[in-house]
Amino acid sequence: MNVMAIEPDPHLAMVRPVTPHTPEGCEECLRLGSPWVHLRLCLTCGHVGCCDSSPLKHARAHAYAEEHPIVEPLEPGETWRWCYAHEAMA
Repeated sequence: MNVMAIEPDPHLAMVRPVTPHTPEGCEECLRLGSPWVHLRLCLTCGHVGCCDSSPLKHARAHAYAEEHPIVEPLEPGETWRWCYAHEAMA
């Protein structure tokens, strides 16, 4: 029987204790006056960005620009993590 071991995402090593920079909304959308759908918290630096369902997708842009791939929702009751580098749950 060949059982494949599931390795933890190596980007999880980048997770730090963070405080949301702008808990009231997406940093860039607040500056631009743009709407967002859901918020994502960068677990490396505390950047708050909007999700991929939002018009400007600032969380994804931040993940690629800063090489901070791990986020979690900044939504009450949601506890999952996402890795933009692997396009998978982390």
